[in-house]
Amino acid sequence: MVHLEWYRIFLHTARHRNLTKAAQELHITQPSVSYAIKGMEQSLGVKLFHRLSKGVELTEEGRALLEYVEQSFSMLDSAQKHIQNLKQLNAGEIRIGASDSLIKHLLLPHLNTFHKLYPGIRIRLSHGKTPEITQRLKEGEIDCAVLHMPINDPQLHIETLAVQEDCFVVGESYKEHVARSLTAEELSELPLILLSPGSSTRIFVEQWFAAKGLTVKPDIELGSIDLLAEFAKLGYGAAFISRSFVQEELQSGKLFELQLDDPIPTRNIGFAVRKDMKLSVAADRFVRILNTF
Repeated sequence: MVHLEWYRIFLHTARHRNLTKAAQELHITQPSVSYAIKGMEQSLGVKLFHRLSKGVELTEEGRALLEYVEQSFSMLDSAQKHIQNLKQLNAGEIRIGASDSLIKHLLLPHLNTFHKLYPGIRIRLSHGKTPEITQRLKEGEIDCAVLHMPINDPQLHIETLAVQEDCFVVGESYKEHVARSLTAEELSELPLILLSPGSSTRIFVEQWFAAKGLTVKPDIELGSIDLLAEFAKLGYGAAFISRSFVQEELQSGKLFELQLDDPIPTRNIGFAVRKDMKLSVAADRFVRILNTF
């Protein structure tokens, strides 16, 4: 068996063509160099050097071996430099999953901060519904995820990142309904604009209605928060949406929030990682930045 250090000794000996000079550069004794070369020759079954009066010279087999050894140590040096760049956050990547709305309204400011601090780190974003993102996280396709709560999964460690307040909003066409509080039944009679089935937000609002003995069928189903707000502004009905996502429209009078007899409970937004997975240096630093806000 040839030890890795023997290859290093072989490389320096081949470059200097002298056992003593190789020993001096490696800060070892000349007999240690001789022992390593002899051990390699015995292990490989070939002579690697011609012993000359003033040094050594590679044999044909030695020259063939040198080409591979140089490439190997060059790759090892590159690997060590790359690891240092990863440690110093000059390189690497983070893989994050979230819904489009959470990416735009919650995650993007933190990503901008991180990107300015560490421009050499590649940011990979994966979007989808909360159940889809949760599955990708569990399968190791992403490092971390921003998700609508509640999620009870023993594989995940989840910390609350923000509290989300949802509401129903309408445009000018339905402004008359803003003057008084509505019951859930009165609300259900309006044309409803909801996110597509399967999303955590859709499940949440359906459960809210179901708790009051109501089953709703939306007039319009969409996959985008921005489209929900747009259709509400155009007068197509009442859209269920996070209040923070339409704050500007509410303040400018483009949208109006419906008041309800029974307020919609708040939801938590969670930041999730796998319990059994060690985060990369880059992902760990992003988590630290996220937790400072």
